[in-house]
Amino acid sequence: MKMDAQILRQETLARRDTLSGAEQQKKSKLIMERITKLAQFQSAATIFTYVAFRSEVATRPLIDFMLERGKRVVVPVTLVKERDLLPISISDPEQELAPGYCSIPEPIAAIRESQLVSPDTIDLVLLPGSVFDERGGRMGYGGGYYDRFVSLKAPQAMRIGLAYELQVVRRAPLQEHDELLDMILTENRSVTGERYT
Repeated sequence: MKMDAQILRQETLARRDTLSGAEQQKKSKLIMERITKLAQFQSAATIFTYVAFRSEVATRPLIDFMLERGKRVVVPVTLVKERDLLPISISDPEQELAPGYCSIPEPIAAIRESQLVSPDTIDLVLLPGSVFDERGGRMGYGGGYYDRFVSLKAPQAMRIGLAYELQVVRRAPLQEHDELLDMILTENRSVTGERYT
């Protein structure tokens, strides 16, 4: 019986929401330690990352860490009408991020034009998601924004999904447009995806 994608997504997100703030922080810290040890992360000059929202794996400490090390940090503006993500570089998250689409923190309008980044310069993309699987499969939140971005705009970039272990299933009911990732990092392990196999 094929698992219903919508039900799986809802149930997984509901489970993720039950993690206490302290648990989220602790698990996110372990995931961040895992990322920063990766050779591909260390050698990447330009990194595109989501800005964590609600119970997603936290990325603000990681953003600060990357900026301190001189990496170019790029975060998305969600263009709802175009169903697209606009990659904008930031250097001061406190000043340059404000609640945008669905209250997700995103770059303020004043910097978007001057700090727009060409997607083909991105080395690494860190993706959020609802459900992940052991093939490197990722289910997003239903909009397809990240799938389109990585497949059409930044196909050269390595793709790493950040997830709590509770979000990873053996095999998720992926749809045709769901892009595979190169790697998924949880607080417990690194899962190598099957994007190139």
